[in-house]
Amino acid sequence: MMDDWILLRGLVRESRHWGGFVHEFEQVVPNAHAVLLDLPGNGARCSEVSPATVREMVEAYRAQLCIMGKSAPYRILAISMGGMVAAEWSRRYPDEVAMQVLINTSMRPFSSFYRRLRPANYLPLLWLLATRAQPVQWETAILRMTTNHPHEEVLSYWCALRAQSPVAVKSLLRQLWAAATYRASTAPPAAATLVLASAQDRLVSVDCSRALASRWQVPLAIHPSAGHDLTLDGGLWVAQQVQGWLDNGVRS
Repeated sequence: MMDDWILLRGLVRESRHWGGFVHEFEQVVPNAHAVLLDLPGNGARCSEVSPATVREMVEAYRAQLCIMGKSAPYRILAISMGGMVAAEWSRRYPDEVAMQVLINTSMRPFSSFYRRLRPANYLPLLWLLATRAQPVQWETAILRMTTNHPHEEVLSYWCALRAQSPVAVKSLLRQLWAAATYRASTAPPAAATLVLASAQDRLVSVDCSRALASRWQVPLAIHPSAGHDLTLDGGLWVAQQVQGWLDNGVRS
């Protein structure tokens, strides 16, 4: 029997941005089956308006899983803002989340704003917003901010995704607001939790993951060279860390 893993992406990223990681994950983790979801406003749901709170994002994903005929308890692997959604999901519905893997996420009250978005990114992001940058400018900037390893083939693919499923400015701003205003519970989640992070993340400080893992007293593993998009820079490593965690006794 296959084990469904719900994969949640981050800010204005869609399910196709998982790229080759889905295959890596399913090859390394026995019986794993990746269930890819798009947040309203992103990807296949780009014509919809994004929720303005993380709580509403949880409800949107729950509704989508219900339509798909999926039932709890869920296993969730989430990156960046997706990690906030997973944390809120496990807090509000502890019986629905059996385990969660949180990758390069950051949230109040564990980390300050300048660690959650490193200052070197402020001006580039403001320039992109203020100048109504073209898709290739957006995706080039995002690739530069979120990856440390060469991915020549990725830029054209990401540009194609943006052209096919453009994210409206309104949805972008609502997602930014949701991420900026979200405040997690200080109490450890009931779900088994693994935190993965990148030592060389140039978008979000690795200290955010360290603080989260320390406060919740959950295991943490850090990749030495990957950027913020850890599943792109080190997807095989992520899958191996998850399988090692499962081998050490985590059960749903």
